[in-house]
Amino acid sequence: MATARARHILVDTEETAQDLKTRIEGGEKFTDMAREFSSCPSGKKGGDLGDFGPGQMVKEFDEAVFTSAVGEVLGPIKTQFGYHLIEVTSRAD
Repeated sequence: MATARARHILVDTEETAQDLKTRIEGGEKFTDMAREFSSCPSGKKGGDLGDFGPGQMVKEFDEAVFTSAVGEVLGPIKTQFGYHLIEVTSRAD
C-alpha cells in the first residue's frame, strides 16, 4: 500500500494561504511558517502530519498528496477545515 509523509499549514482564508506560499517560494522555511501561522495543532511540529495512506485524509488533501511531486509546495487547497498549503516530504508506492 502506498504511504506518504507530508506537512501542511492550515489557515482561514485563501489570501493568507497564497501570501504564505509566496513567502515560502521566496525562501522562508515551510516549517517556520507552519509554526507561526497554522491553526492546526500539527503547526507546533512544523506542520508534520507523519505517515499516512490513501483515504486517511479528506479527499482534496489526499488527491493532492498522492498525485504531486515530493518537495513541491501545493495549494492553496480548500477543504472543509479551511485552506491548506501542503508539502509532501516523502512517498512510497
